[in-house]
Amino acid sequence: MNTGSIPATKTVTFMMKENLRAEAGIEPPPVVTGPVTKETQIIAIYGKGGIGKSFTLANLSYMMAQQGKKVLLIGCDPKSDTTSLLFGGRACPTIIETSSKKKLAGEAVAIGDVCFKRDGVYAMELGGPEVGRGCGGRGIIHGFELLEKLGFHEWGFDYVLLDFLGDVVCGGFGLPIARDMCQKVIVVASNDLQSLYVANNVCSAVEYFRKLGGNVGVAGMVINRDDGTGEAAAFAKQVGIPVLSTIPANDDIRRKSASYEIIGRPESDWGPMFAELANNVGASQPMRPNPMTQDQLLGLFASDVVGRNVVLEPATEFDMCGKTQLRKETLEVVYDEV
Repeated sequence: MNTGSIPATKTVTFMMKENLRAEAGIEPPPVVTGPVTKETQIIAIYGKGGIGKSFTLANLSYMMAQQGKKVLLIGCDPKSDTTSLLFGGRACPTIIETSSKKKLAGEAVAIGDVCFKRDGVYAMELGGPEVGRGCGGRGIIHGFELLEKLGFHEWGFDYVLLDFLGDVVCGGFGLPIARDMCQKVIVVASNDLQSLYVANNVCSAVEYFRKLGGNVGVAGMVINRDDGTGEAAAFAKQVGIPVLSTIPANDDIRRKSASYEIIGRPESDWGPMFAELANNVGASQPMRPNPMTQDQLLGLFASDVVGRNVVLEPATEFDMCGKTQLRKETLEVVYDEV
């Protein structure tokens, strides 16, 4: 037995770590600085996971189609649930999964393999890797590379809506902002600190890339599950973006959404609300936001809600070790400078 050899498992682990380091070190391409020339409005919608982006976008895209617009909805969330409401709960084959299967079979991906439609709304899911088997952000980049091969820049839509997670900060999820792939960003939030924290991060990212020469701006906020406390509206006013719609915290909306029912129909009780949102989204202009500091963000809420009165107390060595180490003077000789 050769005791000096390295076990195979250690070699594989080492190679995996090196591959992850190499992947993490890939810098995104430089920001595009040219003017926006597309007639299609490409809009990236960001928000905290679970805040209601998919609900908002499914109903918004449906209403836009009923208004005679040609709309493409692209889910850019690894959970692949953006289109579930639109398709009555059915799972939509993802671009990444379909691409992998087609590649193994030696076949090319066709548009009909990944894009599906309902009542005038076209929709697709980028998808993502299984848990622990890849980087979601790199999956987004791969998905858009495939979309470009399928002719993304030649498609004739009035609106392309991109559903992105806002609480993931890796490069792939910032793709539309960093590469000027969209003209404007819309944030979805509610009257809670975490969703506004995410919205503020998105505003900070937009402002960062504007300083680098980018063209993307924030067109406004959709307040979802509004309970009337007003923190989200105060945030929008503070950062300088308009509120495009306020969707109430309503039990009828909750039940219909849970049963995969589209409420963004002209004949629905909620139709006028989504019709107004559709008009506001189309007319909204990209603006440079004024992001808030963490303390300013906390200031939107009562101190008893967010614990703003907590004082940071430094830990001691006794706290960490259960005893205080005896500090000995160094034996190093230090000579005075002449």
